[in-house]
Amino acid sequence: MVIHWTRLLLAIVLTIAAVSFFGMAVWRRIGYIRLGTPAVFEHKSQGRKPRTGFTAEVLGHRRLLNDIKSGLMHVFYFYGFIVLQFGAIDLIWKRLNNGQVLPFFDFKLFTFIQEITVLLILAALIYGGYRRYGERLERLKRGWKPSIVLWFIGSLMLTVLATLAFERLVYSGPHPSGWHAPISGLLETVLLGVGIKAGSIAAVAGLELFWWLHLLILLSFLVYVPQSKHFHLLTAPVNIWFRRGEQAVKLAPLDLEDEEAETFGVGSIEQFNQKQLLDLYACVECGRCTNVCPASNTGKLLSPMHLITKLRDHLTEKGAAITSKSPWMPMGLVHKQVSGAHRMGAAIPLWEGLDLSKIKAAEESAQLPAASSDIAIGIADTMLFQEESWQISQAAKAEELSLIGDVITEEELWSCTTCRNCEEQCPVGNEHVDKIIDMRRSLVLMEGKLPSDGQRALSNIERQSNPWGLPRADRAAWMEECEKQTGIRVRTMKELSIIGEQPDVVIWAGSMGAYDARSRKVLFDLVRLLEQAGLSFGTLGGEERSSGDTARRMGNELLFQELCKENIATIQKYNMKHIVTACPHTYHTFKHEYPDFGLTGDIVIEHHSELLASLIEQGRIAPQHDVNETITIHDSCYMGRYNDSYEAPRQIARSIPGMQLKEMKRSGSNAMCCGAGGGMMWMEENAGTRINYARTKQALEVSPTVISSACPYCLTMMEDGIKSLKDDGSVAARDIAELLALSVFGKRIE
Repeated sequence: MVIHWTRLLLAIVLTIAAVSFFGMAVWRRIGYIRLGTPAVFEHKSQGRKPRTGFTAEVLGHRRLLNDIKSGLMHVFYFYGFIVLQFGAIDLIWKRLNNGQVLPFFDFKLFTFIQEITVLLILAALIYGGYRRYGERLERLKRGWKPSIVLWFIGSLMLTVLATLAFERLVYSGPHPSGWHAPISGLLETVLLGVGIKAGSIAAVAGLELFWWLHLLILLSFLVYVPQSKHFHLLTAPVNIWFRRGEQAVKLAPLDLEDEEAETFGVGSIEQFNQKQLLDLYACVECGRCTNVCPASNTGKLLSPMHLITKLRDHLTEKGAAITSKSPWMPMGLVHKQVSGAHRMGAAIPLWEGLDLSKIKAAEESAQLPAASSDIAIGIADTMLFQEESWQISQAAKAEELSLIGDVITEEELWSCTTCRNCEEQCPVGNEHVDKIIDMRRSLVLMEGKLPSDGQRALSNIERQSNPWGLPRADRAAWMEECEKQTGIRVRTMKELSIIGEQPDVVIWAGSMGAYDARSRKVLFDLVRLLEQAGLSFGTLGGEERSSGDTARRMGNELLFQELCKENIATIQKYNMKHIVTACPHTYHTFKHEYPDFGLTGDIVIEHHSELLASLIEQGRIAPQHDVNETITIHDSCYMGRYNDSYEAPRQIARSIPGMQLKEMKRSGSNAMCCGAGGGMMWMEENAGTRINYARTKQALEVSPTVISSACPYCLTMMEDGIKSLKDDGSVAARDIAELLALSVFGKRIE
């Protein structure tokens, strides 16, 4: 009886202590999150498509199962631990009540389920260890931190089985052998075989030992969870619940007229909003984001996973310094003030002494043509350098570090193409791109810092409303050229308004269509197809301005808003109702971001691929000439991941007689970026392999005769890649509208 009460009291004391440490660790991290600016935490159902619902993400593991192997492994962990929490209650209850099972408890069935669950978790654990240390997946970190959880889980599972086996020896009455104890029954036989008799002191001692070990490991794991990446067990469901849904594809506007604002963008960790900081603690470090990142895959410093973890570490360290509350338990009870002997330094990138020759390749080497076989695609170099550089500096003070420069390098920020594949793959709903753009905004608006070629493009847009700095007066020159090439005269909205006509659609040429000779051909074919379909159309000509997408993605929110307001005023001036554009960046910006600045919702914004697919379906355009080509379709990020539009180009391709469609390994929602987004179209890649070379290599692997796209940026990048990797005339790059026009008219514009 004395032992029974001692065991009970000691168990209660340890449990209270562990729960207290757990609660303090969680609460202090919540305090760090609250340092951020206020955020509107929207309910998950607002602006959310059913496929991205909370239940599908958390309980259905929808994104986790994108990788079926690790997804199934996590399913076993997730549901196994739910079962084993009841098992832990059962084990603790029985030992404190001399083997009596819980009331109204089907002992045999539960024991069977529990033991099978333990077996499945152990199998998943072994496979997880193999994936990390045997198969050595590049996206997974290795070392003692990723390993400790394997030991925690493995020890928990083994102590469960050992406790059940010794229970059988001690409480032999309620535990007859049978189907319900396949593993513990086998272990009991082994124990009996080595001389441990039922009801003996050795059996009681074994039960006591493994019961306490199980309890202590369980409580230690509880304390460890919020102090590690496993905090995602709590934060990930919350993060997914408050995920922005469809709103995640657009950038938050800045109030540039706020006279009380001291800064714009994010130049310190606490300038992120609280939802963005919650993201940091939701990260599970699975590396899926980095695994698909075009920058990481071509040897740039940017790794989306390390971006998040570095921000998380910095938040924890700076939050501890600001609040004077240590994040670490129980050590934080001894050193309540985060100063003096308790200061641990700060984690910062330490590049000195590292061999960065592969990552920081010479600028000219990135520009040289290369054979397809010479193009390296993979994240190994980026992962290695990020891991080796992120070190503790004893001299560093987190509160004195510069977010941009000391924690996140400018090179990382300017490597992002804003393709959002990282977010598409993230199983916990993290949003990486917005954080990068917010830091770019701080660099550009507050410090005037950006790469020189990017600065040149923005200056040209500001002066001439196009990135090349060509005269504004030349923006309408494509209309005259179009009439020469096609015999079709495109009238301006000014002309049409004078005679009181409202066209069916307004063609928004965009800077690429208006100025770039190659993109003009796409525009001319679009005009021919609209004429063939019997649609009336007009354009703005010289009144058109840059959409501002480039300026916004490069962080110049001021220039974007000026262009946005000019364009909206012009659209409203002519009461435009239906705009069609061949540029996904213009399409996305008009459709999702202009409404924040006054563009009314009754205007139809349509991409040319969507309109053409619709016209084919209506029978207004009829592909009739054979186009005997094998094509593969490169998906534009701003049509695909940003607008969930993948089918229109494929629908057009399937309608063309003689055409054979082959899909790349990375297509659809997992398509790799061409490298032009986020302003990268106008900036040189000075490190690693050019992204468009890597993407072209992927396209060439399916042996196409045509690489098709539906974006002028993508078309340019693919043509450049083909010239460098397959310049023998056997492969061409074509917009989907060009292929359709070839089938409809029998010849293309040269």
